[in-house]
Amino acid sequence: MKLIVQMTVLGVGLLTSVIALAAEQTVHLAVENMTCASCPYIVKQSLTAIPGVVNVAVSFEKKSATVTFDDAKTTADALMGATTKAGYPATLATTDTTATQ
Repeated sequence: MKLIVQMTVLGVGLLTSVIALAAEQTVHLAVENMTCASCPYIVKQSLTAIPGVVNVAVSFEKKSATVTFDDAKTTADALMGATTKAGYPATLATTDTTATQ
């Protein structure tokens, strides 16, 4: 019985330590092919559909998107893949392009 309790405590400790390692990250994406007013909406919808995405701001003027996400649930590559699949190829922005809605 004592061994079961110890193993349970150890298991819970390991699970919470993995959760503690997960963090929110923010990336700035340069988004191609945004040519009309509805494009930012489509880009935003493609990004918010990804599990783990917390916030998305898309700027038509700057052709960019700023995405905050849980790095335990998704990656920047998955975000870029989602926009590309929607017809808007994206890359990590080389400069800080603060997007607005």
